[in-house]
Amino acid sequence: MFLGATGHLFEMAKRLRLNETEAEKLLWSKLCNKQLGVKFRRQHPLYEYVVDFYCHSHRLIIEVDGPIHSTKEANYDDNVRSQAFKEFKIEIMRFTNDEVLLDIENVTEKIIDHLNNHHHDT
Repeated sequence: MFLGATGHLFEMAKRLRLNETEAEKLLWSKLCNKQLGVKFRRQHPLYEYVVDFYCHSHRLIIEVDGPIHSTKEANYDDNVRSQAFKEFKIEIMRFTNDEVLLDIENVTEKIIDHLNNHHHDT
């Protein structure tokens, strides 16, 4: 299992991949097949969470947040997750559905900038 992820999470990740949002599909079309020079995985189990996209070589999570993330509960959960990943020295970049759908070039540029400026030893 990957970094302590359980079998249950792998099942959940599989279901999430089948129910991707339009924004996730669009972003994946830019991240897949090492188009940015590094390998990304989608709906990837990590510890006790499933993250939208993960690049192991740069210890980078990319999350695409829909409207649900603006609720207090979701904000609290996002903060707990962020804190957990920070402890493992994994960074998170967050984009909204609208950012991805309306300005994918800018989102891709931000990711490329991050990859170029944050080198991690694996």
